[in-house]
Amino acid sequence: MQELDEQLEVAPEPSEVGRARRWVRAQLGRGQSCPACPDESQTDTLVLLVSELVTNAVVHTGRPALLRLAVREPDSVRLEVVDDSARAPRPRRAAGEDTGGRGLELVELLADRWGWQEEGAGKRVWCELTCPPTRRAPAGGERRREPRGERKVPARY
Repeated sequence: MQELDEQLEVAPEPSEVGRARRWVRAQLGRGQSCPACPDESQTDTLVLLVSELVTNAVVHTGRPALLRLAVREPDSVRLEVVDDSARAPRPRRAAGEDTGGRGLELVELLADRWGWQEEGAGKRVWCELTCPPTRRAPAGGERRREPRGERKVPARY
C-alpha cells in the first residue's frame, strides 16, 4: 500500500501561507502513482483548504505551526495544522463585504470531514477529502471511524 505522509514547519508570517500552498501542490505531484492522490480539481480544493487552515494558525495564534499532509490508500487525503495555541477554532459568520471570517466556513463547505483536537498545550485542526481511487475498491468496505479524542465541528453554527 503506497502512502504519502509529509510535514512542513510554518513560521508565524503571512508569507508562509503561499509557501504552504506551493509545498502541498508539489507533494501531491510527487505521489502520482498513489491511487488516492487527487485529480487536478481536488488538488485545487486541497490547496485552498491548506490556505485557510494555515492562515488561521498564522493570523490567530501568531506562533509557528506544523502542516501535515497524509495521503492514504484507498481514498483519503488528510490535512492537519498543529499549533501551540489552546484556543479552539471558532467558525465566524462574515457579513457581506468583510474581508475575513470565512475560513472555517470554506473548510466546512469544501472538506468531507473536519474537526479539531487538543494537542499538548495546543491543538490540531484537521480536514479530510475523499479522493476516489483510479481503481475501483471492492464493495462492502469498512466504515471510516474518526480517531479517538477528536471533536467533530457541527454543520450549523
